[in-house]
Amino acid sequence: MQIGNHILKNNLVVAPMAGVTDRPFRQLCKKMGAGLAVSEMVTSNSLLYGSEKTKRRANHEGEVNPISVQIAGADPKMMAEAARHNVDNGAQIIDINMGCPAKKICNVMAGSALLKDEPLVAQILRAVIAAVDVPVTLKIRTGWDKQNRNAIQIARMAEDLGVQALAMHGRTRACAYMGDAEYDTIAAVKQVIKIPLIANGDITTPEKAKFVLDYTGADAVMIGRAAQGRPWIFREIEHYLTTGTHLLAPTVDEIHTVMLEHLHDLYDFYGDLTGMRMARKHISWYTKGLAGSAQFRHNMNTLQTIELQLQAINDFFVELKTKNERLVYIDPDAEDAKTDSSEALAA
Repeated sequence: MQIGNHILKNNLVVAPMAGVTDRPFRQLCKKMGAGLAVSEMVTSNSLLYGSEKTKRRANHEGEVNPISVQIAGADPKMMAEAARHNVDNGAQIIDINMGCPAKKICNVMAGSALLKDEPLVAQILRAVIAAVDVPVTLKIRTGWDKQNRNAIQIARMAEDLGVQALAMHGRTRACAYMGDAEYDTIAAVKQVIKIPLIANGDITTPEKAKFVLDYTGADAVMIGRAAQGRPWIFREIEHYLTTGTHLLAPTVDEIHTVMLEHLHDLYDFYGDLTGMRMARKHISWYTKGLAGSAQFRHNMNTLQTIELQLQAINDFFVELKTKNERLVYIDPDAEDAKTDSSEALAA
């Protein structure tokens, strides 16, 4: 898979997710097999360039190449300025967000709201491509709603204007994350463009990744929510696509180590207090579905220091290893329900 002059090690991409794909998570996913990780979106509002959040999002120190940064906004001049700013700060690929369905993004006519205004889409693409000398990529949805699917028109326009790869989430803006992804629309788009197409939406297993690649003809797949708490999904998919067989589940010891290294990266990146709070959601994702994790996750949110957080994790994994050398997942909803029932009886 190639984007501009960047040759990726495989065709597995980490989706940009606000509050998730920070530098520690991107580095971890690349280490665990992803060929590319796109940053969480960075504002195009230059007034915010000096904010701590924006500076953190522009921090790529030690990150494995290529570095892809997603920018969001609706003003062509501001988007061009944002592209230049991020290239000056290390971005090697600029990705334009026209796929986010969040209301706070769409209410300012950014993200997937832009799909309603094709002339503005063209203006933004022209401005950003002219502003930088690195590859520009685009992420879209299938359209605004089910009555207004214009992905084919947008894809053709993007290719004609010089976009070098297109990522596509198989839902409309109105669908948000509900219902099933529309792989037929992704397949239709693949038929009309020559640039690489990256399929996104509901790809949660190695089998599903292979199905989507085969069904749509896409050049790559983009994994988002399925990588939360399971960054090793990328090596599992790569192994399955290469061999047709499954890797064994990771050992408890390995994931204990992976998790601790990730948390220490978060503490270093955000500082102790914010890092500890950011760690909570990752700890929850790592452990959801593991035996005894519902009570563990509930207690984790009450711990107020890094030391207590790390001790609880160590205790949990020591106990987990007494049950099995490798990770064994159970129905997380059943586990949560069992814990809720026990708490109700205790009350």
